[in-house]
Amino acid sequence: MRPQRPPSAMALAAAGAAVLFGAGCSSATSAPFAAFAPPAERATTSAPGGARQTTPFVRPSPWSSPAPAGVTSTSLPMVFDFFRKRSSEGLEQLSNLADAASKGKLGEGLVDAASYTQMTNEAFAVGLAKSRNRLLYDLEAALNGGGDVLEDLEDALLQADLGIGTVEDVLGEVRSLREDSTQIFSRDDLRSVLRGKLIEALEVTEEQAAMGMSRNVRFQEGKSVAEGGLPTVLFVMGANGMGKTTTIGKLASRLRNEGGQKVLVAACDTFRAGAVEQLEMWADRAEVDCFSPNESQKSPAAVLYGSLDLALSGGYDTVIVDTSGRLSNNDALTAELAKMKRVIQKRFSVSKDDEGRPLNNEDVPHETLLVIDAAQGRMALDSARQWNEEIGLTGLVLTKLDGSARGGSVVAVSRDLGLPVKLIGVGEGIDDLRDVSLGVVSCCLPRVTQSC
Repeated sequence: MRPQRPPSAMALAAAGAAVLFGAGCSSATSAPFAAFAPPAERATTSAPGGARQTTPFVRPSPWSSPAPAGVTSTSLPMVFDFFRKRSSEGLEQLSNLADAASKGKLGEGLVDAASYTQMTNEAFAVGLAKSRNRLLYDLEAALNGGGDVLEDLEDALLQADLGIGTVEDVLGEVRSLREDSTQIFSRDDLRSVLRGKLIEALEVTEEQAAMGMSRNVRFQEGKSVAEGGLPTVLFVMGANGMGKTTTIGKLASRLRNEGGQKVLVAACDTFRAGAVEQLEMWADRAEVDCFSPNESQKSPAAVLYGSLDLALSGGYDTVIVDTSGRLSNNDALTAELAKMKRVIQKRFSVSKDDEGRPLNNEDVPHETLLVIDAAQGRMALDSARQWNEEIGLTGLVLTKLDGSARGGSVVAVSRDLGLPVKLIGVGEGIDDLRDVSLGVVSCCLPRVTQSC
């Protein structure tokens, strides 16, 4: 057997650059350095209100500043970023690289990090493979079918669930190029136009999401507890069968393992049979704590209030709230969601009126996420629009993308609602949850060449 050749200096340098600054469609995280962390420890305890508590091992970052007295610090840069800042991500990577170097394993750390980056991007691409391949097949048919190219192209784009607005933009650009050029319009030209318009649509939604939404930026930096003594609250909603509870479990795992967070999940779905047990199972898999209803807590609002109390007293960094599945046309259940949101704002009040009464904190929940099944495509748009009007959403989670050819709905729903798709589910494993960023998505769109 030939001995394995050690990585060259050039390979190590390239890997380091990929880790610190991103390469191509990079979405690097600190997970490759899990090998350098101590093993997780869990201690099961009991708590008031029916909570099942397990204490995860949290690895503090050497870059974190000490917390003020009585305040739990979460200045550790979170890997679960909605608007990722490369500077924060670079500091986290440098922290882990310094740890690896102190153990004489810098080369291994760089190679592992580069390998993880490639694995993450490949998993994202695989999740969108059905959508991309179906679209490419239809585009080839449109160009080679012998009929009206524009008409066939329009059908192909609509079948991909890209949305009328994006389709009209693509067709307009194609018409303009065909009229202005004496050259034959090729498949590479078509892919270039399509790719450009899809990226343009995603850029618009990123800009809309960033405007005036300081709570997203604050959550991304993980400063909620350190600045105001309040945990970050993620309010998750959606219809039954969308993958909401599964998404919460995956997200809790990421926050704990990659972000170093102390996470509490709140089982506020008191209607669906087995919902609490399902969330408890996912909490066990993610090795986080779960607040479950007791005999005196019958309503979702009561369970939520109890979980917020525990989050404050227990020094939790993040609370993820599971809600009952419902349709947007169910007025009673939609009103309940609005009530739960007010409970969060009242319990996390940070100011009072002239008469000393607490004022609702409009900055919480920090994220209100709607979970949508990718197989529904644009069918979910009307529900999402109504919930956005009545509850107020900050982002969307698209699940089951690995089993659907309707990945174009990422663009359509984002563009029509002006809301970003912040996460996508690309598999059934607890690690199969991916951040959605312009760089990563663009690398999974139809390519002009294979260089991306």
